[in-house]
Amino acid sequence: MCAARCSSAGWSALTFGPLATIVTLVLLFTCVAAAHPLTFTDTTVVLRADGTFQADLIVDLDALALGAPQSADDAELVAALTALTPDEFAEQLDGVRRLFQRRVRFRFDGTPVPFDVTLPDYGAPAATDSLIPTLLGLTARLTGNVPPEATELEFFASRAFSDVNLTIRDEARDLTLQALVEAGARSDPFTLAGPVEPRSAWSIGGTYLRLGFLHIVPRGLDHVFFVLGLFLLGSQLRPLVWQISAFTVAHAMTLSLAVFDIVSLAPAVVEPLIALSIVYVAAENLLTDRLTAWRPLVVFGFGLLHGLGFAGVLQELGLPDQERVLGLVSFNVGIELGQLLVIATALLAVGWCRSKDWYRKRIVVPGSVAIAAAGLFWAVERWLGA
Repeated sequence: MCAARCSSAGWSALTFGPLATIVTLVLLFTCVAAAHPLTFTDTTVVLRADGTFQADLIVDLDALALGAPQSADDAELVAALTALTPDEFAEQLDGVRRLFQRRVRFRFDGTPVPFDVTLPDYGAPAATDSLIPTLLGLTARLTGNVPPEATELEFFASRAFSDVNLTIRDEARDLTLQALVEAGARSDPFTLAGPVEPRSAWSIGGTYLRLGFLHIVPRGLDHVFFVLGLFLLGSQLRPLVWQISAFTVAHAMTLSLAVFDIVSLAPAVVEPLIALSIVYVAAENLLTDRLTAWRPLVVFGFGLLHGLGFAGVLQELGLPDQERVLGLVSFNVGIELGQLLVIATALLAVGWCRSKDWYRKRIVVPGSVAIAAAGLFWAVERWLGA
């Protein structure tokens, strides 16, 4: 359905001109992106002194059992599972276990080893007493044996899971390694004998740069709409430069302060306000076609909020102290590259007509109305979900 809608929108853009082009871009982003939060599959692998390993993967098991997205409504998932017959429910449980056995790999010296799958939260207080409704819980426990004489371990999880926040702990050597592994990628080898080589600066920087970029394109649709709202004001380059500069400086400030635990604000407050900032920018576009004296200051204030939103990703990861500065800088650079891509795409789509008499009527007004409507929807959704 999504692919068909995108294809149809693309044909409309070719047929009906620049306004349809903007609609096409919005639909494309909608097809491949979702607003916050950006989640990870937290995975802790413990190598035990007795030659066994245990891995706990934190994931919405109710959603996996039903083949639903991780963002699906938790109460609806529980209702769907409890409505199953005992035989149907047992089949779903077996399906979850088989999914992990098919989609997760522990490779010792390049060879996958078998493992058992249990769901320790199911029927335990972790699930039954959870504030967020869940039946199966959030923990899948995978256990197996480390082959004798094995020298290295690689972990893999397919794209059925989100990016993996991986921690490997070797109890016998009292060593711990943390890494972010892209969805569908294999981790760097973890040596089982001798010292563990630290990750290179290039590897660390590249990981967090990619993460920052993805937090804008394609996963940060709310931030994309905010930047598009800034782009739509006026037809000259100077207003855009002032606004983007104010936004960039502001979100870099609060992102840094939040990562170093100097400032903090609950996501339940930050996320609805970010959505309202989108509404404000789009609404002001409808009221004026010029950069007012207060607009850069207002955008700066909104940038402070967006920075706190960006920080949530790094705080969720638990950015290691030794990677904090490099990770923060690289993440910021990735965000800026994502913003530049959004602006470049918008310029490519409608830059040629920004000086036309009809630009405001056909592009700015309908585009701003659409952005304001999306922001208002997110504000209400996030406020009710807080």
